[in-house]
Amino acid sequence: MENHSKILHQTIVDDKIFIIRGIQVMIDRDLAELYEVETKVLNQAVKRNSDSFPSDFMFRLSNEEKNELVTTCDRLEKIKHSTSNPLAFTEQGVYMLATVLKSKIAREVNISIMRTFTRLKNQSVPYFDIIKRLEKLETEDNKTKELLRSVVQVINSMQELQDEAKDKTKKIGFLRE
Repeated sequence: MENHSKILHQTIVDDKIFIIRGIQVMIDRDLAELYEVETKVLNQAVKRNSDSFPSDFMFRLSNEEKNELVTTCDRLEKIKHSTSNPLAFTEQGVYMLATVLKSKIAREVNISIMRTFTRLKNQSVPYFDIIKRLEKLETEDNKTKELLRSVVQVINSMQELQDEAKDKTKKIGFLRE
């Protein structure tokens, strides 16, 4: 990043967040790239500060998780034959990582990452509300259950349309080389 004061474009960060074990995480290789350090340097900092990274902040991917990640993300092909599996950092782990790296770049990049995590959480809030309301309706009579099935079908088709539109939409902005 030539101008470190620039905030990363949110699509760059979006593409580096994965859902593994039901939570949003970023892997060590991607974070090292964003923080402009070698993965080895990042992992050494984590090892030196291991007490700052409990299991809900960071975990090592299993072989199955690594293989699935490589299968779904072509840019991670290099880790396929790696002897050690990547580390995955939760939102709290990413924040902690920036504090142990102690660089200006890490702090600046971290701001963009935290904003992305927050935006993703805020986008999911309406869905949680809908799910709770639907669960409440599930306990009602058969007529309500039929109505509920129709609503779920409509929501699924809306989600499919949104996903399809997203896939066909060109991203706006500049990508960092």
